[in-house]
Amino acid sequence: MQKLLQKRFIIGFLLLFILSLTLFVPFRTALVFYRENTSHVEAYLPIEEGDTFQVIYTHSIHLTDVVEIYEALPDHSIKQTELIYEHYGIGMPSDADEGGTIIYEDGKIHIKDMDRVFPFINLRNGKTVPRHRLVWGDDFSHMVWFKDFFEPGARFTIKVDKLSLWQLLKGVKIHE
Repeated sequence: MQKLLQKRFIIGFLLLFILSLTLFVPFRTALVFYRENTSHVEAYLPIEEGDTFQVIYTHSIHLTDVVEIYEALPDHSIKQTELIYEHYGIGMPSDADEGGTIIYEDGKIHIKDMDRVFPFINLRNGKTVPRHRLVWGDDFSHMVWFKDFFEPGARFTIKVDKLSLWQLLKGVKIHE
């Protein structure tokens, strides 16, 4: 009887241990949108290291789209590789950093070959006219509006991170 109880205890403990590992050990790489200054996952987009994505917003003065192109690096940092906009002026660079090139094509200014690396991006969704968008995919064919996932004026931190099954279940998966 004693051995049966010990066996059940060990089996129960092992099952609980395996369940805990399955639920709480991070395994899935994602572009994660955390509520500002917290570890609360608001939303996530499953990605792989090396994937690229765009954040597009409407410039508040020029009222034209600004496209920021990023790449998820293996160390989970985020590299800005390109910036596209239509007008020089307030908030827009007039030259490229070292190694970058400025090209004028299709009526837009492209700063290419950028090498700006960030551990995270702090972002605020537009409050009055929320026009932020997230675009991803091999050919940038997938797009969602931030307003469909976040309140107008919401602040959040974007990171490339590994999420556990528990975090995946609690967060909102971004999809078209």
